[in-house]
Amino acid sequence: MTEFSKDELKERLTPEQYDVTQNAATERPFTGKYDQWWDDGIFVDVVSGEPLFSSTDKYDSGCGWPAFTKGIDDDDLVENTDHSFGMTRTEVRSKEANSHLGHVFEDGPADKGGLRYCINSASLRFVPKADMEKEGYGKYLKLFDK
Repeated sequence: MTEFSKDELKERLTPEQYDVTQNAATERPFTGKYDQWWDDGIFVDVVSGEPLFSSTDKYDSGCGWPAFTKGIDDDDLVENTDHSFGMTRTEVRSKEANSHLGHVFEDGPADKGGLRYCINSASLRFVPKADMEKEGYGKYLKLFDK
């Protein structure tokens, strides 16, 4: 795991991005940039740039946050039990930066494995398919081969 200075992150991230990734906050439903975002590309951790989700696994769950059926690489997602707000949920964090991303639920599309990764837009940065090679994510272009 890479350590990031709180001061550096406060300078680089918006207040909402900082609060979500560092303090496990949640953006309001239906307000995030990527909830209804359907361009081809990948979503990376806004803190570290670590590849997390592909647009090929994104779907409209109606929950108000971007939803994915799986991560690009399950080894890059860390799951923790979360007892906040009087309920038990499974929190999802990025492995490299330990950024809070959102939660995973077992009510996703059954034909895609049954998971719904409900992720805060504020924890993500989108890299368009056309820019993936030049931004160093070329090895993930294979996700778009049909």
